[in-house]
Amino acid sequence: MNSVDTVTLQIDEGLRLCEAAAVRAGANPELAASIARAAVRAEAEGQASVGLGHFIDYLDSLREGRIDGRATPLITRPAPAIILSDARGGAAHPGFDRAFDDLVSTAKTFGLGLFVQKNAYTCGALGPFAARLAEVGLVGFAATNGPALLVGSGGTRPVYCTNPMAFAAPVAGGPPLLIDQSSSATAFVNVRQAAREGRPIPPGWALDAEGNPTIDPEKAMTGALLAFGGARGANIALMVEVLSAGVSGAKWSLDAASISQGNENPGTGLFVLAIAPALIDPDFSARMAAQLERLSGEYGVHIPGPGKAKASVAARLSGMTVPKAVYERITG
Repeated sequence: MNSVDTVTLQIDEGLRLCEAAAVRAGANPELAASIARAAVRAEAEGQASVGLGHFIDYLDSLREGRIDGRATPLITRPAPAIILSDARGGAAHPGFDRAFDDLVSTAKTFGLGLFVQKNAYTCGALGPFAARLAEVGLVGFAATNGPALLVGSGGTRPVYCTNPMAFAAPVAGGPPLLIDQSSSATAFVNVRQAAREGRPIPPGWALDAEGNPTIDPEKAMTGALLAFGGARGANIALMVEVLSAGVSGAKWSLDAASISQGNENPGTGLFVLAIAPALIDPDFSARMAAQLERLSGEYGVHIPGPGKAKASVAARLSGMTVPKAVYERITG
């Protein structure tokens, strides 16, 4: 992309611009700050598909009623180690932000802490929900759902969302291990981006509306995504559905409204488990560091997580380069 077509933003500048845009779109200050932090973090970590470009979806949804900008989450404690958030039609992030310190304290007291949420707009990047726990010494596992996009095992019609899951663990002297992946062969935003750019998608990503395999992204967007690994991936999507929507009391993916059309909140769920490994093994993070070094050095294994941390450091030093069209949509 030509430099004329891009804009470089410092992290703080990006946060201010996104917060201001969200407030103009109808968000209260808490919600605006929460979704701005999430989008800017994703952008800084090199996840442009769920960064500032995706932030435009939040702005559109605020204006059109899919996110209630006035909503404040209702936090309750149904059990000593469980935190339940009702997002009440708002975004997914404010409830987790409000409960974060309590979740950390709960996990470090009981060894485990569970945050569950219902009635929210979709999360965007899921990884940070787990990574933030690893950054304070906890192991984190997160799962979330959304409107149906993905076929189930043996089916041809969408019944699950991409149903991502994220896992993070602390590593002494370095960034956390962070695994963040969808249950689908690819994320829906990648199909949408291919359609915008007029390029085909790889085989094995999607079906068309008639249930036939397709490499046409336009047909894929009216059809369904395929799970990674066939039935195994579809079973993982079902597991994520049960954890995120079933346990929380949120809407099943089949019942969730669109995140891009209409004025109804999708009402989706979020499941975040925090584990305190130091209560079991005080040397956990040091052993993790040694094991990951052995895997990457001696065995050539790619370790997910450090790449995002490296990109984030670079963004803090040199700023984030974003398409000018995205910048103008946010500032306009």
